[in-house]
Amino acid sequence: MTAPPTIALGEAPVGFRGHITALDLERAPAVGLPPPELERRLIELGFVEGAAVELLHQGLFGGDPIAVRVAATTIALRRREAMAVIVTEMS
Repeated sequence: MTAPPTIALGEAPVGFRGHITALDLERAPAVGLPPPELERRLIELGFVEGAAVELLHQGLFGGDPIAVRVAATTIALRRREAMAVIVTEMS
């Protein structure tokens, strides 16, 4: 059995539903925060391995920011920050 494909949450379309598989801070170099700070922030917001995630909405101009539901919380996140969140689609 092969592992399901993964994508960065920042690349996901509105309506995407899945689970977080990892944080990959190398994929979000232009955030402006040091990688340890970005990791701490994402974890504090609930972006942890195994958490259910759904992309609810995106901004009108350039698709930024995005509204993401993680567990039971809705969070606004920049797409470039969401690039660090690796997800698999819910089957």
